[in-house]
Amino acid sequence: MQRFAVFVSGNGTNLQAIIEAVNQKKIKAELALVFSNNRKAYALKRAEEAGIKTLCLVRKDYATPQSYDRDIVIYMKEAKIDFIVLAGYMKLLSAFFVKEFPNRILNVHPSLLPAFRGKQAIKDAFTYGAKVTGVTIHFVDDKMDHGPIIMQEGFKIPPDDTLEMLEARVHTLEHSMYPKAIQLYTEDRLKVGKGRKVRILERPKVEHIH
Repeated sequence: MQRFAVFVSGNGTNLQAIIEAVNQKKIKAELALVFSNNRKAYALKRAEEAGIKTLCLVRKDYATPQSYDRDIVIYMKEAKIDFIVLAGYMKLLSAFFVKEFPNRILNVHPSLLPAFRGKQAIKDAFTYGAKVTGVTIHFVDDKMDHGPIIMQEGFKIPPDDTLEMLEARVHTLEHSMYPKAIQLYTEDRLKVGKGRKVRILERPKVEHIH
């Protein structure tokens, strides 16, 4: 069974959805580690309550960004982590880090990329007066919110939505989409082809022997 780590910086509602999906066998992989760059992240408490090993390393304790990333990679390798899932992780991964896990890092972003990149995507879509928004799940490369797109789902923004209502809609969609994408990854059904296209392969048909 593949082992994966979830990287978090904040509250951890996506982490919670992933923990529940693992417990319900909707994700058939072992959630071996939850990593955070923020000691106060409530997500760490969620992990501890679920009996999942946690690790917290803070950038300011390191002389350089490179030494920080190198240490995280060493910990991932020691924990035999096969792939990484970012769930509200608010730090850009370096090119060095991404090279260590090529097409093995997934991220969820609360907009239809390439629209509204960055940390305030829901608020940006709201204040821009966008008529449609949604959720993108993508592989991570060394640019912000940029890697090949695995799946996207959009919805119309009702004209009377408040920012809080829109945030709730986006988060609900994230929590249903992300576990599905992670399971597709564990089944080796995501293939990155030319021109950033990600194909979702059909599940192999099981031959019934009579």
